[in-house]
Amino acid sequence: MDKEQHSMFDAVLARLDKAAAIYGLSNDVAEVLRHPKREVAVSLPIKMDDGSIKVFEGYRTVHSTHLGPSKGGIRYAMDVNTDEVRALSAWMTFKCAIANLPYGGGKGGIKCDPRTMSVGELERLTRAYTRALVDVFGVNKDIPAPDMGTGKREMAWLLDEFNRITGEDSPGVTTGKPLTLGGSKGREAATGRGVMVASLAAMKKMGINHKGATAAVQGFGNVGSHAARLLVSKNIKVVAISDHTAAYYNEKGIDVDKAIKFVAANGNMLKGFDGGELISGNDILTLNVDLLAPCAIQGVITAANANDIKAKLIVEGANGPTEAEADEILNSKGIIVVPDVLANGGGVTVSYFEWVQNKYGHYWSEEEVNTKHDASMTQAFENVWFNSQQYKTSMRIGAYITALKRIDKAVKYKGNY
Repeated sequence: MDKEQHSMFDAVLARLDKAAAIYGLSNDVAEVLRHPKREVAVSLPIKMDDGSIKVFEGYRTVHSTHLGPSKGGIRYAMDVNTDEVRALSAWMTFKCAIANLPYGGGKGGIKCDPRTMSVGELERLTRAYTRALVDVFGVNKDIPAPDMGTGKREMAWLLDEFNRITGEDSPGVTTGKPLTLGGSKGREAATGRGVMVASLAAMKKMGINHKGATAAVQGFGNVGSHAARLLVSKNIKVVAISDHTAAYYNEKGIDVDKAIKFVAANGNMLKGFDGGELISGNDILTLNVDLLAPCAIQGVITAANANDIKAKLIVEGANGPTEAEADEILNSKGIIVVPDVLANGGGVTVSYFEWVQNKYGHYWSEEEVNTKHDASMTQAFENVWFNSQQYKTSMRIGAYITALKRIDKAVKYKGNY
């Protein structure tokens, strides 16, 4: 287990080191980024519904505040541990810098299985976690958000508990809130929307006419379904979709709206959809399409299947869908990969807009949010493309160089003691 725990943060550091070497980052700044600014572990004794007391482990890591307050989600899962939270917080530092947001990176989590807990137990756990970390969180200090196993309900509890303790109303202390408590319009579709914007920007650079281009979207949850819907709205033909229950191919194009309605009425499962022929879940990755958008889980593109990928362009809606060994193969085949740290940055971009609206006390229409999102994502793409060309490297390393350029200046301007 120890070896496995070390691997995730080591993987982040390996990419940092590679980008730092190509960019020429000073050893001093690299050394600062190799260490999180603050790590907190807390024990949370909770009274369960049966009257017993159970103690849960909670974590929060602030990796960097060089560009602004730390930003990052809170996940509820059984495999949450110090190393994972540390890695994800560092990853958020880079993601926010690439998206050109005034944020550093943070991440939190509680080791629990939310599916086995009642609503009352989850509320007591969330409030206890907030109390334990009330000196870490803050509108201008550290801003949590939903992640795996959490959602707007948990953010509402966190906000309410934080307000009770501080005696002030601070909606900007968390993002991903319900609309009625200061959430932002456009937030739900934002990550999938970012995938669409990145896909169009990449196709333009590659000389692919997006009208009539074909796409396969792996994963049909929040990110994949919105990505597929928005790609179709731009006249890209989505010929294949999949989730963990089934995968479907239709040469004439999948009716994505029909698929979304089917999934909503079918217990969030694609299985049984009649809008295409059933194919294997692995085959969706190797279809002869212009665009492949992996929007499900990590590690699906591997050294074993990378040689068989026929798409000209891969846009990573999921976190970490491509293994490092596969990256080398894809690069050698000339396949352009828009990396996760850029492609799925639409979510944190609209989280930033939510925070700005909370600070203003003034709220934008969905159209305003989308317009600002698209402009921000397009600019982030241009910056990463420029750096990957200038340093003659992949877009993934180009993305990390884009982040390092911003963080490098901030560290140097602020200085160290």
